[in-house]
Amino acid sequence: MNAPVTIVSARWVIPVEPQNVVLEDHAVVMEGTSIKEICATSEALDKFPGATRIDRPHHALVPGFVNSHTHAAMCLFRGLADDYALADWLNDHIWPAEAQWVDAEFVRDGTQLAIAEMLLSGTTSFTDMYFYPDIAARTTQELGMRATITMPVLDYPSPWGSGPDDYFEKGLRAHDELHALSRIGTGFAPHAPYTVSDEPLLKVRTLSDELNVPIHMHIHETAQEVTDAVAQTGKRPLQRLDDLGLLNPKMIAVHMTELDDSEIKLLAGQGVHVVHCPVSNAKLASGQCRVADLLAAGVNVCLGTDGAASNNNLDMIVEMRTAALGAKLQSGSAESLPAWQVLEMATINGAKATNQQHLVGSLVAGKLADMVAIDLNNIATQPVYDPVSQIVFSASREQVSDVWVGGEQLLSERKLSRFDLDQLLDKTAAWGSKIRNS
Repeated sequence: MNAPVTIVSARWVIPVEPQNVVLEDHAVVMEGTSIKEICATSEALDKFPGATRIDRPHHALVPGFVNSHTHAAMCLFRGLADDYALADWLNDHIWPAEAQWVDAEFVRDGTQLAIAEMLLSGTTSFTDMYFYPDIAARTTQELGMRATITMPVLDYPSPWGSGPDDYFEKGLRAHDELHALSRIGTGFAPHAPYTVSDEPLLKVRTLSDELNVPIHMHIHETAQEVTDAVAQTGKRPLQRLDDLGLLNPKMIAVHMTELDDSEIKLLAGQGVHVVHCPVSNAKLASGQCRVADLLAAGVNVCLGTDGAASNNNLDMIVEMRTAALGAKLQSGSAESLPAWQVLEMATINGAKATNQQHLVGSLVAGKLADMVAIDLNNIATQPVYDPVSQIVFSASREQVSDVWVGGEQLLSERKLSRFDLDQLLDKTAAWGSKIRNS
């Protein structure tokens, strides 16, 4: 039997590939889980007369946003420890809270909250780093979203493991068990150079090569991290990781606020992916990533929100705007990181980081139908001269009206299909009350 065909027509279709192209009065034709064709709306209606039609006459259709770094379940710690420097935030607040509260139930409920927030703001795929990754993966699959779930590795005990051997045993078991989930990929997540020693890092590199999965790691997040590493080892963290063989196209390096020219050249030469988290970096005063210089050198730079405990939201539209404005300010050039390029960072570049660019990240025939409709018929986004600029510099997540993941409409005119929001809000309030009153 043929899969059902749906025509989604819009005022603008922004495919991302080809680069910096806007198609007016076009439609995306979906067949089952995939994009069958993109063509003028009139042509689509003639070619597929029996198709279901969804008309969004004031909207832009864009690829689903790819959130390349988050800790989804940490939504339940949103606002718990604001206005602290990173070291104090981690050592005095977040790590003690995790030791007290994080378990399988916490991760399930926090991931549900995160997925609802991400879908409502146009994210269709995310790369996660957190405890109980098996729970996060199954929750994500149940709710229809797409994710790369990476398995934590640390030298120290955590709510999920007692040490490196335990993390590897549990992570490999989860990798095997999650293989059958259609919307889930896996990887390894050594937390940071300062929390993982050489021997576990070498094992991560070996397993990444054997299983062909990414490595997802916080690196060069602050100047203090780099200074401490040089004092302790005589090497900057990137040099140490390069010596261990971890700088390669499977490495997804998160934050990277402290880079010199030679390190940018090294990243480009080794094919390392960089995730820029501008809101979290600004809120924690961690520093600024040299985004424009990285892109000019040919490094694949994508966007992540980080967790809601340090952001405090999972809104990729805000992340795009902050990235663009920060790059212009940092470089002293208004031409740095134009709107079309930051949209690439939020879509196709994120797909490249997990080697899924052949599946998602742009609206191209044959790819999976991961797509978002954004209503630009709003006081804040009128008139429209350039819909890409309006999305990046003027729109809000409340203008995201519809979201499809693999052709399934998970958000329809701002209504989530797989959620009982009242129940979710009640559970979230119960967690907040319990944590607040402890």
